[in-house]
Amino acid sequence: MTSIGGAGTSGMVDWNLAVATATRLVRPGPEVSRDEARRVVAELREHAKAAEAHVRAYTRMIPEGHEPDDTPVLVVDRAGWVKANVAGFRELLTPLLDKMRERRSGTPGGAVLSAVGGKVTGVELGMLLSFLASRILGQYETFAPATRDLPAAAGGGGRLLLVAPNIVHVERELDVTPRDFRLWVCLHEETHRTQFTAVPWLRDHLQGEIQGFLAATDVDPATVVERLREAAQALAGGNRPEGEQGEPGPTLVELVQTPEQREILGRLTAVMSLLEGHADYVMDGVGPDVVPSVAEIREKFQQRRARGASRLDLALRKLLGLDAKLRQYRDGERFVRAVVDQVGMDGFNRVWTSPNTLPTKSEIARPAEWVARVHRKADS
Repeated sequence: MTSIGGAGTSGMVDWNLAVATATRLVRPGPEVSRDEARRVVAELREHAKAAEAHVRAYTRMIPEGHEPDDTPVLVVDRAGWVKANVAGFRELLTPLLDKMRERRSGTPGGAVLSAVGGKVTGVELGMLLSFLASRILGQYETFAPATRDLPAAAGGGGRLLLVAPNIVHVERELDVTPRDFRLWVCLHEETHRTQFTAVPWLRDHLQGEIQGFLAATDVDPATVVERLREAAQALAGGNRPEGEQGEPGPTLVELVQTPEQREILGRLTAVMSLLEGHADYVMDGVGPDVVPSVAEIREKFQQRRARGASRLDLALRKLLGLDAKLRQYRDGERFVRAVVDQVGMDGFNRVWTSPNTLPTKSEIARPAEWVARVHRKADS
């Protein structure tokens, strides 16, 4: 088996075992003939190229004559998506795993515990990815190092992944026009590619925030256990705090975080809401002009998002935080729409000026606060 990013099987996570587990457990995609598969791949590539022009014209994020280094479009199967994400996870998690390995190396039997724990974690990660691999339609993957199988732009950066079997599965499930649905998906994913290619600092900013979150992790098991106990007591005793505006209080995962992590997570939640909501806004803005059946697709897709596939699917979505991701689409899209309505597209694009002009979590819910902070300060 080819190792992921040269990781082999040593360390705190057995990355190769994660890939092997995920590819073994993931459900097979829809049945298609070889000729049909080729047509799907060719059409997705064609739509990605068309969507790129539509998105750039609509967002005005990339001025004419200032083309950034492009990033590749990769049409992949479920196993290809798994491999790309394992490589990205490894890149992000290595600093934390190195810290944990150093802490454990001084304990009796630490090497054995690391080896055994690495295999257990590899299996667990593989099981998680096997669940997600059949649900993701597309993704802009930005963290995995460039390899022959995962090319990137000459100056670094990521790549756009379009998961062909999942797109075919959903278009059949919704009973929508394949050509329209494929272009509609590409509009959303191409918006993410434009965000990262037009805003050079965005990748490093996100990576820095994630690394800061991981660096604040308590690797002392006793500390983690104590925080879990406090969280359980808060939940059992009915002392779970309520969020703003009557929203549900923090989840169990949030309760076991350090205060520093909660602060970082708030910033990450805001920027992810912005990115996802912006992609939905652009998709809906461009769609009516180029996707004839966009209204039908949007209605059916929203219903599918809301209901989940089954009771098990709903439970897993809550466990993995996927419900929070759905809120990010909704809240972020509302923020973008409100800001564009008030200050126009060029006024909204000030959000990409620097990390300081990104909206806070509070501003995502109250767009007028962002407009007041960024525009009045800049225009005064």
